[in-house]
Amino acid sequence: MQTPLFWLIPVASLLALGFAWFFYRQMKRTSEGTERMAYIAEAVRKGAMSYLKQQYKIVLIVFIGLALLFAVMAYVFEVQNEWVPVAFLTGGFFSGLAGFLGMKTATAASARTANAARTSLNGGLRVAFRSGAVMGLVVVGLGLLDISFWYLLLDALISDGANPTTKLCIITTTMLTFGMGASTQALFARVGGGIYTKAADVGADLVGKVEANIPEDDPRNPATIADNVGDNVGDVAGMGADLYESYCGSILATASLGAAAFVAGGDAVMQYKAVIAPMLVAAVGILLSLIGIFAVRTHEDAKMKDLLRALSFGTNLSSLLIVGASFLILWWLGLENWWQMGCTVAVGLVVGIVIGQATEYYTSQSYKPTRKVSESGQTGSATVIISGLGLGMLSTAVPVLAVVVGIIASFLLASGGDFENLSMGLYGIGMAAVGMLSTLGITLATDAYGPIADNAGGNAEMSGLGEQVRRRTDALDSLGNTTAATGKGFAIGSAALTGLALLASYVEEVRIGLERIGQTTLDMGDHVVKVAEAGFADFMTYYDVTLMNPKVLAGMFIGAMMAFLFCGLTMNAVGRAAGKMVDEVRRQFREIKGILTGEAEPDYGRCVMISTRAAQHEMVVPSLLAIAAPILTGLVFGVAGVLGLLIGSLSAGFVLAVFMANAGGAWDNAKKYVEEGNFGGKGSDTHKATIVGDTVGDPFKDTAGPSLNILIKLMSMVSIVMAGLTVAWSLL
Repeated sequence: MQTPLFWLIPVASLLALGFAWFFYRQMKRTSEGTERMAYIAEAVRKGAMSYLKQQYKIVLIVFIGLALLFAVMAYVFEVQNEWVPVAFLTGGFFSGLAGFLGMKTATAASARTANAARTSLNGGLRVAFRSGAVMGLVVVGLGLLDISFWYLLLDALISDGANPTTKLCIITTTMLTFGMGASTQALFARVGGGIYTKAADVGADLVGKVEANIPEDDPRNPATIADNVGDNVGDVAGMGADLYESYCGSILATASLGAAAFVAGGDAVMQYKAVIAPMLVAAVGILLSLIGIFAVRTHEDAKMKDLLRALSFGTNLSSLLIVGASFLILWWLGLENWWQMGCTVAVGLVVGIVIGQATEYYTSQSYKPTRKVSESGQTGSATVIISGLGLGMLSTAVPVLAVVVGIIASFLLASGGDFENLSMGLYGIGMAAVGMLSTLGITLATDAYGPIADNAGGNAEMSGLGEQVRRRTDALDSLGNTTAATGKGFAIGSAALTGLALLASYVEEVRIGLERIGQTTLDMGDHVVKVAEAGFADFMTYYDVTLMNPKVLAGMFIGAMMAFLFCGLTMNAVGRAAGKMVDEVRRQFREIKGILTGEAEPDYGRCVMISTRAAQHEMVVPSLLAIAAPILTGLVFGVAGVLGLLIGSLSAGFVLAVFMANAGGAWDNAKKYVEEGNFGGKGSDTHKATIVGDTVGDPFKDTAGPSLNILIKLMSMVSIVMAGLTVAWSLL
């Protein structure tokens, strides 16, 4: 059954892809500038594409192995839906495609942004932001297109079965599998890209800026091309895959909860409306994101706060419009409690805005906290590190409290104030997550804008475009650091809300797993409940999911440990790769005579190769560990242990991710604040101290921190996909 409103979903996705193509062609029609600028841009493009090709080879091997495992589970042991292997592969494919298209655009836009900045600041902002919008629109366009395609396909091919509401439950839980494919690809992209970019960045900073006392993007620095390549593979391709899975995960989890909320009552019509409601809100969000994108502009004499205001105007305009549009679309759909669900969408948006504003306050050099970190550099690098760590810890309070308020408010709104109405309350939390990401088209544009501006600054420096152009690109780059931190805040906040929704989706998949192996009732001791009619509370009681159950407690400790173990592995990976880069840059300065005088050109390719090999080697273990942990926990501790694992990883991972992202962003902008001429300016002891802080913060904000939100959701997705195996194993 499809209402006419349903077709808004694929139409909006195609519209997003159409405008992405329009912005891409618009950018390509502008000039790359001088011959030197085009040469540098081509070197970065080749390095980025070469890395991505190698990464996709490794990821393909992992995907084939997992797809074969799912096929065995589906066709041999029959504990899995037969569509799972194919859905898993398509999720990974579209996630990788989103990252690839975004990176292709970013590598073409950097030189053009620098060239536009030769004329005006507004020209540079326009090229960079519209190019970033390509990434945002590709992610939401491909995401909704994939979701609507799978919904229509499964609706046509899956039989209704005995209970007409069971069909939608099977459809939505099967669609969650392609969310796992997207999460798996995203984790490899984030971890691999993060290791690559930070190894190059640390090498370029520690040897080039501190030891050789040359600018970050000076062409005499052997690591500078690798650094610019890293911005694209980590902050564009990795981020695109990351937010693709966040976007799809929130929609799919909420749709699954909508199906589960009405399965017992047998109201197939209302169940259908609850399933497509999050998709419709996301579709309307695409249309309103386009309005916000066209609204972003600034004036030539703009300062940092003016640039922030320009981007904030576009994002806030889209957010305000989506609130009213959500009420309208849910009323038009005829959802039973449409106004309460409209309020939950508004709650999600408000939580996202609060997290974004808090992130901006703690990471932008326009505000006191980051300036205090800069000031601490006057007494050395140790105090910079201490100050940044303290700031990062303090910065967790507002996002955590905002998410707590958002969880309670959206739950009570959806459940009618009844804490016992778990199904509808959890559905409301899922709708809040969809609301937070509903305008991802523009919020991701502000995020993807950052690495484009950063590369534009590098191109301007290496091409010798002059002080005025460099000032403009520095202003755009500094703004990009703040918007990138804000984008990470949105991703992390949505992970917290989506993680809760996925917990409930896991319970629903346990129900389907029990039915698949022929168990029709739950023996509660004093009474029996039919599996098809059991609510969330019944499953919690049946599996003894309480804090007094040692299996739950064991799972919680393992989940919390996973967040720290994962960060430790990725941080050490960056350290090892950066060590090799530092050695190589020092070797070139020592052995290639004439580099520092400009008489000889460094061996850029050698540094690109070091980062590429290190990233490919180091990304495998952390990523596979994230997949293995929920499987092994389920086999050892059962359903109760898995739920404990997901709760522990969600709570610890969310707070740790906020801390790392904000501390890293503050260290980066503290350095830039000194480079603007404060506390001694470039080349001073304070500057060198803040460079050390920025170096420590690099893997915080660009490798370990942003990967945590994927870790949270990937472990949830793996648990959902493996629920049938966990249930069957526990009954042996």
